[in-house]
Amino acid sequence: MLLDPADLRQNYDLGALDEADADADPFRQFALWFEAARQSDLMEPNAMALATVDAQGRPANRMVLLKGIDARGFTFFTNFESRKGRDIAANPRASLLFWWDRLHRQVRIEGNVETIDGAEADSYFHSRPYGSRIGAAASPQSRVIASRTELEERFRALETAHPETPPRPAHWGGYRVVPDHFEFWQGRESRLHDRLVYVPDGENWRIERLAP
Repeated sequence: MLLDPADLRQNYDLGALDEADADADPFRQFALWFEAARQSDLMEPNAMALATVDAQGRPANRMVLLKGIDARGFTFFTNFESRKGRDIAANPRASLLFWWDRLHRQVRIEGNVETIDGAEADSYFHSRPYGSRIGAAASPQSRVIASRTELEERFRALETAHPETPPRPAHWGGYRVVPDHFEFWQGRESRLHDRLVYVPDGENWRIERLAP
C-alpha cells in the first residue's frame, strides 16, 4: 500500500530570518547561507533546480550544479543543444532553486541568462576529470538514442581519439544567471515561514518580507 503523502509532516524549528540580521547585499547573504550548507554534510550543497521555458511557453525543470558565483551571477555548465540550452536560446530567462533540507532553508533566484565566454568555459572544462570531459563530448544530451550500448560506443571512440586531453566540444559551455530577484526562505514553526526578497532599487537592493 502506498503511503499517503498528506500524512507526511515536518516541523521547521531551526532558526529565523529577520530583516535586521540579513545582509544588505543578496550575494553576501547567499554566500553566508551557502557556506552553512557546505558545513552541514549535504551531499551536493551546490545542487540547484533550474527552471526554463521554451518558445511555446512550456516550462521544464531539472537539477544542475552551481559551478561559479561572483558579482556577475550564478554559473553552470551544460550542452547547448540540450533541452535547457534550446529553452534558453528561445527565452533567455531562468529561475534557480536551492533546497537545503538540513537547515530548513531554500533560496530562489530569478534573472536573465547569458552565455559565458569561451576562455572561461575552457578553463572549467579542462579542470574536470577526464571521464567527465569525454562524457560531455559523447552524449547528445536530451536527444533520443537507440540504446545504452550506442552511448558507450561513442564514449570509447572518443577515448581512443583523445587519450590524454580531449578538447572542449563547441556545443558545450557555460551559462550565467544574472539575478534581478532573490528570495531567502527559512522554515518556521506552524508554517509561519520567514521569506525575505531582494529587489533592485537603483544601484542597491531593497528587502521586503513576504507572507508565508
